[in-house]
Amino acid sequence: MKKILLQWFVITLGIFAASYFVSGFEVSSVWMMIFGAVFLGLLNITLKPALLVLTLPLNVLTLGLFTFIINGTIIYIVGSFMKGWHVDSFWIALLASLVISGITMLANFVLDSD
Repeated sequence: MKKILLQWFVITLGIFAASYFVSGFEVSSVWMMIFGAVFLGLLNITLKPALLVLTLPLNVLTLGLFTFIINGTIIYIVGSFMKGWHVDSFWIALLASLVISGITMLANFVLDSD
């Protein structure tokens, strides 16, 4: 349970960083960041595996880089369904997903090294 809450916190920090650094990606409040992290986690659990299987040949062809497109798509979906999120375009969502993924990877590296 502690690890899940920590991951949720890290994703929320990633969303905060993306909303701060990526122009065109805005989240209205801290609560929207927290709820967005939950919604993002649910989509990553349910939708992302299906998308990865459906796009497996393209993902193999691009040596896994197409996963970034899938992550951007999921961010764009969250932005279209949540009222407190504003995502200007798919490319902004892709850039925000890169920031969120980078923060998450860095935090996982630091936390797993203990």
